[in-house]
Amino acid sequence: MDLISKHNIVHRYEKRKLLIAINCVAGLAIFFFGYDQGMMGSVNVSIDYGVYRMKYGTIQLEDGANQVKVQNSTLQGGIVAVYYLGTLIGCLLGGWVGEKVGRIKVMALGSIWGVVGASLQCSAMNAPWMICARLINGIGTGMLNAIVPVWATETASHTSRGQFVAIEFTLNIFGVVVAYWLGFGCSFLDDGFSPFVWRFPVAFQIIPLFFLFGIVWFFPESPRWLVKVGREAEARYILGRLRGEDEYGLAEAEFQDIVNVAELEKKSGKVNSYFHMFWDIMPKSMGGKTSGKLHIGRRVQLVIWLQILQEWIGIADANDIFNQAGYSVFKSRWIAGINDIFYMFSTLIAVFTLDRLGRRVTLYWGNIVMGIAMFLSGGFSRLAQQNQNNESKRAAYGAAGAAFTFVFTAGFGATWLTVPWLYPAEIFPLQVRAKGNAWGVVGWSIGNGWTTLLLPTMFKNISEKTFYVFGACNFISIPIVWALYPESNQRTLEEMDLLFAADSIWNWDAEKTFARLKEENPDLVQAAQRHQSV
Repeated sequence: MDLISKHNIVHRYEKRKLLIAINCVAGLAIFFFGYDQGMMGSVNVSIDYGVYRMKYGTIQLEDGANQVKVQNSTLQGGIVAVYYLGTLIGCLLGGWVGEKVGRIKVMALGSIWGVVGASLQCSAMNAPWMICARLINGIGTGMLNAIVPVWATETASHTSRGQFVAIEFTLNIFGVVVAYWLGFGCSFLDDGFSPFVWRFPVAFQIIPLFFLFGIVWFFPESPRWLVKVGREAEARYILGRLRGEDEYGLAEAEFQDIVNVAELEKKSGKVNSYFHMFWDIMPKSMGGKTSGKLHIGRRVQLVIWLQILQEWIGIADANDIFNQAGYSVFKSRWIAGINDIFYMFSTLIAVFTLDRLGRRVTLYWGNIVMGIAMFLSGGFSRLAQQNQNNESKRAAYGAAGAAFTFVFTAGFGATWLTVPWLYPAEIFPLQVRAKGNAWGVVGWSIGNGWTTLLLPTMFKNISEKTFYVFGACNFISIPIVWALYPESNQRTLEEMDLLFAADSIWNWDAEKTFARLKEENPDLVQAAQRHQSV
């Protein structure tokens, strides 16, 4: 294939080896995402950072060590939260550019943008500087978050799509673990006063970003995007290599499905701007319903709220239980680090179950486990606070609360961590898939920014009852998913337009319409019957 660079690995590898290579690069991008999220936990407690540079706290001797006592929680939370404003901007920019120039170029752009942001962060001298740097860094992260899951799902087989994305999010939490323990180790340098304590962990993220920028050019573009822009010869070749030259008939059937559905989408939906995608949920009299039977507006709402729910089921406050349980600052930090390691290994459960149980069942059992754990964590935290003068009881209740926090994070890692990122990359039409996934990142940015700002206030005013709020959100999520979210598991990306063709918002109507349309249009999507499509 002369149209593709001779250095591209698509010429060297095929089938599973090629998919694994793609998954490794996607995992590297997601590793950076996890690292970037995890590093601020240690940066915020650095004395040089919090007291002398950002000036939101003072030095306080606690448990025999100097600690940062936060005086201006709004400033501290704002510096963290502005990153999510950046991810919101970045995901919309990445989705828009990704539809025009492809997935690979946006990954390269996002990595370089992240390098600039990280460089500005690690050299920050004051709060305004850091706020601007966090915003820029967030834009780079948002670009990668918008495009990497799309690239992964558009190349993987529909029978193992969930598994591949789940592996990437194992690397995501590995990034959190590396960031946490690197920061924890650096905190002992010069009794925590050295600028190195926070500048080095921030700068460390530049390494994977440079590596990502250098290597991504040697990887194949999404065959689906290539079909969309009319480069069908390249798409056919790459798809053949992904599925294997010994299974040419299966790859050809999938290629024809992509071409057929791409043509159908062009006829069904004429307006694909972000505004029209969002406004599509409104009645025709108000300028909505521009996507016809594609129902893009409904899909946009589903992915936004799924990501917001992901944050409001409690993962943002999981490690706060260790402080609420009465542990010392040092003990709370190392237990939180152990919890992150436990969290990382729990994500492997999704690798083996997500494609077997499906997206909906995975979310159900996660909500049940996490909801119970969150209520019990709050209850034991309350008992620990009530027994501050009884050391044995306080320790026992604190340990029980901590144990259920481990259960919560394990449940989250095995279920809700992956699905809200996988679902948006699966359900949108090819014509707007990158933009559609970007709407999911918008929801994540809103949910994260919202909770980051509200959590300090919630713990200050209602203390351990905060855990009850999140526990209730878990159980509320179950009927929402049951009623509104159709199952995407074991269905090709080309079948999603049939799955969302029903005019009704209810899942049961979507399934009935899907079955009817498949029966009426047997030639529209053929690869699913061969069990070898994305």
